[in-house]
Amino acid sequence: MSQLTIDGQQIEVPDGTSILNAARKAGIEIPTLCDHPELKPYGGCRLCVVEVEGMRILQTSCTLTAMNGMVVHTNTPRVHDAHKFILGLLFSERNHFCMFCQVSNDECDLQSSALKESMTHWPLQPNWTPYPVDASHPYIVLDNNRCILCRRCVRACGELVGNFTLGNEERGAKTMVIADYNLPWGESTCIRCGTCLQVCPTGALIERQSAYRGRVIDAKHILSVCIGCSVGCGIEMVVRGDQLICVRGNWQAPVNEGILCELGRFKPMDERRERILTPMVRKNGHLETASWEEALTVISNKLKSLAKKNGSGIAALVSTRLPAETLWSFKNLFMDQLHYDMVTSIEESFPTHELPKGNGNTAIIANLKTLQESDCVVAIGTDLFKNHQVAGFFVKRNLPLGTQLIVIDPGDNEMQERAHHVLKLKKGTDRALLLGLITEVLSLNQAKCKPPDHHDIAQNSIEKTSKTTGISAKTIQNVCKIIANSQNPIFIYGKGLTSPNHDPAAVEALGDLAALVGGKILNPKGKANGLAAYAYGLTKPFDPQSQEMAYVALGDDWVSDRLIEYLGKIPFLALQTSYTSPLTDKADVVLPVTMWAEQAGSYLNLEGRLQPAKNGLEASHGILSNVEVLKALARKLGVELETNWKAALKEFIKE
Repeated sequence: MSQLTIDGQQIEVPDGTSILNAARKAGIEIPTLCDHPELKPYGGCRLCVVEVEGMRILQTSCTLTAMNGMVVHTNTPRVHDAHKFILGLLFSERNHFCMFCQVSNDECDLQSSALKESMTHWPLQPNWTPYPVDASHPYIVLDNNRCILCRRCVRACGELVGNFTLGNEERGAKTMVIADYNLPWGESTCIRCGTCLQVCPTGALIERQSAYRGRVIDAKHILSVCIGCSVGCGIEMVVRGDQLICVRGNWQAPVNEGILCELGRFKPMDERRERILTPMVRKNGHLETASWEEALTVISNKLKSLAKKNGSGIAALVSTRLPAETLWSFKNLFMDQLHYDMVTSIEESFPTHELPKGNGNTAIIANLKTLQESDCVVAIGTDLFKNHQVAGFFVKRNLPLGTQLIVIDPGDNEMQERAHHVLKLKKGTDRALLLGLITEVLSLNQAKCKPPDHHDIAQNSIEKTSKTTGISAKTIQNVCKIIANSQNPIFIYGKGLTSPNHDPAAVEALGDLAALVGGKILNPKGKANGLAAYAYGLTKPFDPQSQEMAYVALGDDWVSDRLIEYLGKIPFLALQTSYTSPLTDKADVVLPVTMWAEQAGSYLNLEGRLQPAKNGLEASHGILSNVEVLKALARKLGVELETNWKAALKEFIKE
């Protein structure tokens, strides 16, 4: 620990703490522009300078480490003069006409810093040279006229996301932020995560969908959870009245630490589907407006008639974007109370949660923190750069630090562009390759535990593995050496290894390999509540054959072509949904329900973290939540639903 004095306060901080963070701990505010808690100290703006006794010149507090006996002053005339001089230079360089800027009034760090120094005018004549504005990006406008060259966006793109799209061109006052080699931003390698937008301290980066819709600081800020995938990122909804102004990452969220992807930040704001506002029942071949009583009566009568007829022929499907409370009510109604044979989710394939124990060696299930610390990542049957992108960011940003990326996939995969080794094996030979890797680990005498009894070294020789998979023996040996020599290898597997047409023993082989090399395993687990659906047993493959009716709790989910094809074969379709889709055209009864921002509930993410999602908006009159619809239908059927949804998740929750 280090002890120092800041503005007369005695402060004790851990060794290595910067003066800036030491002051923050003591509640002492030091202005800064280039510093951000999630980025490495940069010291570029010079606004955080302080006076340190014994040092001749002012020091940048963000880069100076606190040491025993230091005496620091943040509020001296010399410091304030430096602040005003630096701010004056910044205001003079570019177009900072605050009254025309969308982040004016408490959202611009540059403006706020000037007002705290009682600056009411520009001390230097502004430079009127115009700078280019790049409006080619679908979500963000880059206005170099308002840029202060803090490089937060550039650093965030590299340090937090690992994409390295943004950079700088020219030198001195002519420096500009550019994408790639000065391509139009919309044509660059940008993956549209918006991290740069969230860290920008001025109006240089403008979000198209929320710009000039009033001060964000005056709106409501609701912390919730993104339901775009099973990562479960923490988000902040900015709401004014009945409108969602924007979605931001929650910097304090333990899962994503403020980072979001396009699906979490921008797609919710880009919703263009038509909303369903009232129940509808098909009459004379057309959907017509109906009351809730009429719509639920039609569904309940149909369910009762089919149940009396043969006790089967009814399929019930639910989206895994819905909260755990909804999944439980759905399962409790159709599986436990009504005992229908086909009760499942609309997930097309389900990942395995627990690995077979095999010979007593069970690979450790990893979490996202493990992913960030791994020095070797093996991705098999999954593409984290396309799906579950925030988890992919954790991989990408570690690649420049030496993490080895190995991709095993017979098809195209966006992770292959950054991979150190790509193994394009023949389809259906995943297990053979994994068994071959196990053989090679054993031949290298680098196994960290007892090998499985069921593994036959002679049967899975490296030569046979090469012939079966189409991967050269040398490549297999090289990859095996990298994995075996890694300190913290992690294996990520997805639908490519777990879909119904793949060998289920491949997952067991992966578990054996991970255990042998002391590695850990991570599985993305599909959509937002895929793990909860697995826990509730909503995993049966959907078979439309012999089904006379389907009840689908879709919520605000999208529908796949396969689901449309399957449900199109069923004579009677009841649908609870938020938006119109090709399924509503086929439905006999449509029930309007809340969308993601209007519903509260619980989500079990891919690492077993149970998180509450809050509603930021209120649904229009006449729209019910998905749980309310299921309860109303249960009452019509004379069934009382149980409420012990959390107990069924107990073994899956990692406290």
